[in-house]
Amino acid sequence: MIVITPIELKTNQNKYFDLAEKERVAIRWGGKIIELVVSDEISANPSPSGDPWFDDLENMASLNRGIEDIKHGRVREFSSEELKALLGI
Repeated sequence: MIVITPIELKTNQNKYFDLAEKERVAIRWGGKIIELVVSDEISANPSPSGDPWFDDLENMASLNRGIEDIKHGRVREFSSEELKALLGI
């Protein structure tokens, strides 16, 4: 891994973009690290691991409906005993 400054990136963009295809390149900026990532496409998949479950539109719609239910208070809390009974544990 190579860590560079923003000035180094600005001065030698092509060099570091090409290098990022072969090894990790990061820019130290304001106490943080920004890593260059080379890809042929941008994925809308929110999973850090790239789990394909999130690529299914029906799964995402179901997840978004659940988030909206939570935002609007359409939830039910279960005690641990109720959960065990529901799961047959």
